[in-house]
Amino acid sequence: MSAHILGRAFAIASAVLLSACQTLSPDGGMSTVATVAGGGLNKDVVRISSVQDASLARDKVSRLLRSPLSADAAVQIALLNNAGLQAAYNRRGITEAVAVQSSRPPLPIFSFDEVLTSIELDIERKVVASILSLATWPTRSKIAGVRIEQAELRAAEDTLRLAADTRKAYIRAVAARETLAALTAAKASADASAMLTGKLTETGAVNALNHARAQVFATELDAQVTAARQQAAAAEEQLTRLMGLWGSELGNVLPSALPTLRGKSPSLAAVVQEAMDRRVDLAVGRLEVDALARSYGLTRSTRLINVLEASGISKTQKDTGEPAADGGGFDIAFEVPIYDFGRAKTREAEQRYLEAMNTLAAMAVNARSEAREAYGAYTATRAIAVKYEREVLPLRRTISEQTELQYNAMQVDAFALLQAARESDAAKIASIEAKRNFWLAATDLSSAVLGGGSLSSVDGTIIAASAASE
Repeated sequence: MSAHILGRAFAIASAVLLSACQTLSPDGGMSTVATVAGGGLNKDVVRISSVQDASLARDKVSRLLRSPLSADAAVQIALLNNAGLQAAYNRRGITEAVAVQSSRPPLPIFSFDEVLTSIELDIERKVVASILSLATWPTRSKIAGVRIEQAELRAAEDTLRLAADTRKAYIRAVAARETLAALTAAKASADASAMLTGKLTETGAVNALNHARAQVFATELDAQVTAARQQAAAAEEQLTRLMGLWGSELGNVLPSALPTLRGKSPSLAAVVQEAMDRRVDLAVGRLEVDALARSYGLTRSTRLINVLEASGISKTQKDTGEPAADGGGFDIAFEVPIYDFGRAKTREAEQRYLEAMNTLAAMAVNARSEAREAYGAYTATRAIAVKYEREVLPLRRTISEQTELQYNAMQVDAFALLQAARESDAAKIASIEAKRNFWLAATDLSSAVLGGGSLSSVDGTIIAASAASE
């Protein structure tokens, strides 16, 4: 076989193979991310790759920041403005580029040797092609396609994770503001009470013990207000980081209270089934099993040979005083693993495949458990929040009103009035925390169904100090 014939055959084969190669996606692989974000989050996503993209994203962020900020608006700003998420999209693009390159058929190697001496001329032309790479190309191309799908789903998972983290940070920031406002109002009332009891102590209407109790209550509230102010600032900074904001843009747009409870609880069976159907991490695991299954089959097929190359040779020789002579031939080179006949390589591929299978099974078990755990936290925190809103707070208001009436009628002393005020303030803070924990649990439940989150909803905060002071 001459080099010309082999080269022509290789060119034809390459043209056919290239028509079925993996190609770079025109949208940068964002279609899957957009589908997940649109279906699961009802939000827009964009991979910023031009000045125009950046300008459009900034304009939308600016518009959202001109109105009172909702949790959905905070999530949308984070998806458009978080540089870490853009870096995740860039990593997805890198993975796609690498996978596309690995799916290409092997390139031919052309060589040309010329040796000229005083007595002879020797010219050799050679075209070398990897037959093994050509034979395994279809499987490698399919594996590359699976890797591209995996990269798209991982980018979608990063999107879901950022959305969940941002929503939780928003809930904590607003709850911290609401708590700070409630404690500040309680502190103002306590300061007024302490001042009044001080004056009444001078007249003898209030004894020194009740005066000291009023003063220590006001002082404790002052300490709690300081702690609440710091927690509110820290929560706001965390939200600022996740939203990708530069400064203190949240100061005037963050609301002062969380929304009231709404909607009905889904059923546990529906939550678990939806998690099995929609979890992005499970989809990534299934693709990993698929890719390694194909890789394992490829390794078993090629375990007895690592390199197989064929080359066509065309040669021209001429001695001094003699006519030139042309000829040609071919060369085949292959490598055989004579030490273990590919057993170690096959065992490695087999174990990687089994590892992926067991990992996927564990992920499925964990996903079901996380869905049940998140559902349990959701229903429990909802029940607690409803209990505070519908029963505890109304009863505390009644107790405060009746205690004040009895105090005015001189049926109870100032300590009873002070104690009722302290317990009412503690109930308000506990109600805010119960509402916060419900919204955090609702976010965890969504993450357990879609993926991209972790269960870490219930916080312990200032109420512990308030309860201890009682």
